Amino acid sequence: MQTKLSEYAKSLPRAEEAERILRSCVHCGFCNATCPTYQLLGDELDGPRGRIYLIKEVLEGNEVTAKTQLHLDRCLTCRNCETTCPSGVEYHNLLDIGRAVVDAAVPRPLAQRVLRESLRAVMPNATVFKGLVQVGQMFRPLLPASLKAKLPRVANAAKPRPEPRHARRVLMLEGCVQPGLAPNTNAATARVLDRLGISVTPIYKAGCCGAVDYHLDAQAQGLQRARQNIDAWWPAIEQGAEAIVQTASGCGAFVKDYGHLLAQDSAYAEKAARVSALAKDLVEVFSAEPLEQLNVRADKRLAFHCPCTLQHAQKLGGAVEGVLARLGFGLTAVPDSHLCCGSAGTYSLTQPELSKQLRDNKMNALESGKPEVIVTANIGCQTHLDGAGRTPVRHWIELVEEALN
Repeated sequence: MQTKLSEYAKSLPRAEEAERILRSCVHCGFCNATCPTYQLLGDELDGPRGRIYLIKEVLEGNEVTAKTQLHLDRCLTCRNCETTCPSGVEYHNLLDIGRAVVDAAVPRPLAQRVLRESLRAVMPNATVFKGLVQVGQMFRPLLPASLKAKLPRVANAAKPRPEPRHARRVLMLEGCVQPGLAPNTNAATARVLDRLGISVTPIYKAGCCGAVDYHLDAQAQGLQRARQNIDAWWPAIEQGAEAIVQTASGCGAFVKDYGHLLAQDSAYAEKAARVSALAKDLVEVFSAEPLEQLNVRADKRLAFHCPCTLQHAQKLGGAVEGVLARLGFGLTAVPDSHLCCGSAGTYSLTQPELSKQLRDNKMNALESGKPEVIVTANIGCQTHLDGAGRTPVRHWIELVEEALN
């Protein structure tokens, strides 16, 4: 694709990156075939190729409008298009660059600003978010259906974690919303890893990965959270921690991107690259371990929903299914497993109608094989899918831990 960036665009910190990505696109349109929003809306501007053209127009100095912002907002950032693209277009990086320029130029309506700023104030703060979830559960009968769907149907309390006792140590990102919505997930992870001879060193000073801010018009704040996490983890990294484990694939995808996003920060570039190299989704740790020693008694028929952040961002499609199969679980086939469930971070709140359509389509696919339980690897997907009130949806590690007992 030929480009002619405006003088303003050339002054942007990531101008060269944007131009390189734009020029790598060959307009083939293969991306539209696997784009969830294009499939629903049938609008070229609601597919990756159309959005690339919109960003190109913006960076070449053409008028930026609310319509441009709408089409970029509708993107789930699922990165399915990147998996499909034969030219290796780094679409998500271009989208980040384009969104920052558009959001700086187009003021949002008051209702949108209030929603986004409220989400940024509440979601990254684990204590506040957990408190609000508890209040919501108390008044659940009085809440409208739309809010009830955001609360867990069954809140499994966190069981005790083992004390660190093994020579092998890992760190674990505690997350911001997961402790409130599914508090036992990380505890179950610590207990199963303990059975494998791996101890989790708790670093509670590390907070939200930064993705919430970064994807809600506040990229600078998102990167500042990344720096804070790096500072919190660094002493333990220097003491020999072998990995930073994420049990939410959305967080994992963002932490693995720290090195790229902070590459121009002279104070953090080297540390960020090190953190990204150490970041591992939980399934990556499991895949390398002798799982047979766990003596799992698997007796449930499962359907696995592979989050977009696991299969498209981290390129780990099939990894969890492989681990579950090794442990003896029966897995049902899931049609169109590459498609997004519609959760996409805060997308279910900022684009509720599209999100609900995608959720219902995904639940139909997941339930087609008549599973007893649906399992996933990301708290956002888990909460979103379980909000349909149909087959229960849980994190896969909890099913593994239950099968140990």
